[in-house]
Amino acid sequence: MFSVVRGYNIPIIALAQYLSAIFIMAPEKRALSVILDFNLFIIVLASSLTIASGYIINNFYDSKKDLINRPNKSKIDRLVSQRTKLQVYFTINFVIVLLALLVSFRAVLFFSVYIFLIWFYSHKLKKYPIIGNLTAAFLAVLPFFAVLLYYKNLYPQIFAHASFLCLLILIREMIKDLENIKGDIANDYKTIPVKFGEEFTKKIITGLTVLTIFPVYLLVEIYDVGYMDIYFYVSLIILIFFLLLLWKAENKTQYLQLHIILKFLIVSGVFCIVLIDPQVLIHGKTLLKI
Repeated sequence: MFSVVRGYNIPIIALAQYLSAIFIMAPEKRALSVILDFNLFIIVLASSLTIASGYIINNFYDSKKDLINRPNKSKIDRLVSQRTKLQVYFTINFVIVLLALLVSFRAVLFFSVYIFLIWFYSHKLKKYPIIGNLTAAFLAVLPFFAVLLYYKNLYPQIFAHASFLCLLILIREMIKDLENIKGDIANDYKTIPVKFGEEFTKKIITGLTVLTIFPVYLLVEIYDVGYMDIYFYVSLIILIFFLLLLWKAENKTQYLQLHIILKFLIVSGVFCIVLIDPQVLIHGKTLLKI
C-alpha cells in the first residue's frame, strides 16, 4: 500500500506546504506560530491524504498500463487487491471531509472538489492529449492554493513561483508520456506522443522549457527572492543541459533520466524556499498598499 500511495512523495509535498507558508504566503508571521497553527496542520494533513487517495485511484485505473510501463512496481502494487484499493480510497476520502469540517465549510468544499477532480482526471482526462497534461499540472499545485486561500496573502511573487512550478510539472508530465508510450498505445491512451509523435512532443517540451525564463526573470530581476535566485540560475543551466539530452533521447531509459532531472529540480526547489528572505515579501506588500 505504501507503494500504491507513493508514500515517499507525500512528506515532500507536506514540507513544501509548510515552507511555502512560512517563507512565501505568511512571511509576516513567526515561523513557530505557523508551525503550531492547528488549522494549517489540518489543511496540510487533508492535502496529504487527498494526494494519497489520488494515487490510489490513479493506480486502480492504470493497473493494466503499469504492467507494461512499470512491471516491477506493478508486481508490488498487485499484492493489494483492486477491492482493497477502493475500500481504502473511500475511507480516506471520508476522513478528509471530516478533517476539513474542523477548519471550515469552505475547506470541505475545496477538498471535495479536489477529490472529484483527481478522480475525473484518473478516470477520463488523462487519456486525452494536452488537457490531461494541463489538468495533471493544475492538480499538482492545488495543495498550495489551499494554503494560499487560508492566509489570503496575494503576493505577486506567489504567482511567479506557481508559474515556474507549473511549467516544470507540465514538462515532467510530457516526459512521462514519452517514457510510457508503449503502455499508452496498448491501452488506447491518446497522449501527445501517441497522437502526434515523439518529435512534435519534444518541440512542445522545448517551448515550455523556454517559457520558464519569464517567471525566473520576474523572480530574480523584478521581485527580490533573497538567495533563492541562486536556485533559479542553476535551474536554467540544468534546463539547458536537459534540452540537449532531450533531443538525443530515444528510449525509455533515457526518458527516465530526464524525468529524474526534473524531479530533482522540483524537490530541490522545495528545500531552497528557505533561502527566501521573508522581510523582502513583507516590504513588497507594504509598497503595494502604498
